[in-house]
Amino acid sequence: MLSLLRDLVAHKGHADAAVLEAVGGTEPSASDQQILDLLHHILIANRFWICAVRRVPFIGVGEAGGARDLMSLREIFKATHEEEMTWLGLATEENCAARLNDPLIPGGGCSVGEALTQVCMHSHAHRIQIAKLLRQLGVVPPQTDFILWLSERRPPEWGQLKE
Repeated sequence: MLSLLRDLVAHKGHADAAVLEAVGGTEPSASDQQILDLLHHILIANRFWICAVRRVPFIGVGEAGGARDLMSLREIFKATHEEEMTWLGLATEENCAARLNDPLIPGGGCSVGEALTQVCMHSHAHRIQIAKLLRQLGVVPPQTDFILWLSERRPPEWGQLKE
């Protein structure tokens, strides 16, 4: 399971960075409030789950609560991805089987592996919504399919947004 989790989280980072680059490619998409809200929502979920996995407090307001501009979002996405990959680089199968208990988790708890799977699936679902919004603005969204990523396993390209 650990190998698949590492791949899923690595892919999530690549896909998030690609979507952020596409959003930043035009002024209408970079300032679209619906897109920015979805990116913020993805980021808050990512922060919640990595805090839970690392067993550190999640403080909603402090966890990207004010980041609503594209550049701030990108920097926190990047830092979060690095945090996830660092944790996964040291993780064992036993770490992934460990239980997380939190009233914010539906049902009150899940395994770490289930939590990491959830955050990847959650991010994927919202990236699809963003792709649809980008198309409505005339922007071609990036290809972010997991199966395509597997052939090259490209790392995230965080530096592509225009400052």
